[in-house]
Amino acid sequence: MITLRRADVDDISVLQHWDQQPHVIAAGGEDDVWDWPVEVRREVSWQEILIAELDGRPLGVVQIIDPQLEETHYWGNCPANLRAIDIWIGDAADLGRGYGSQMMAAALLRCVQGTEVSAVLIDPLASNTDAIRFYERLGFVFIEQRWFGEDLCCVYRIERDEILKRYGATPA
Repeated sequence: MITLRRADVDDISVLQHWDQQPHVIAAGGEDDVWDWPVEVRREVSWQEILIAELDGRPLGVVQIIDPQLEETHYWGNCPANLRAIDIWIGDAADLGRGYGSQMMAAALLRCVQGTEVSAVLIDPLASNTDAIRFYERLGFVFIEQRWFGEDLCCVYRIERDEILKRYGATPA
């Protein structure tokens, strides 16, 4: 069973290792550079960095942000009550085994449980057709293509009601 927990300083080395994996680099885009020793230690109200674990083994990472409050305004002007998710599986051997779907279900439920969050956004690279198919299977709806820095991305959105309909009212 996949669970999500807050990343901590003990996770920095595995996060840095994952960042060097070809599939993670390919999915990240030009602007996707993480300073994990800094990010993991930051305490900001608009961001959660979570480690997905499978039976206690680190499997991947999920970042959940409030795009309205995020300090770089990456998403531009966003209304209240949205969340945005970044997700990736660390080791290529864990790809294609259903773990990403389980991670997303847990992350989506975390976004809407006990909050007024109305929808969740994602922004895969326009060239990442595998990720786009993945998100569409999960119920995300295409909104627009948009440049984020040097990267052409596809913005997708899933509404709260759709999350609850697909994934139930309690996280895994």
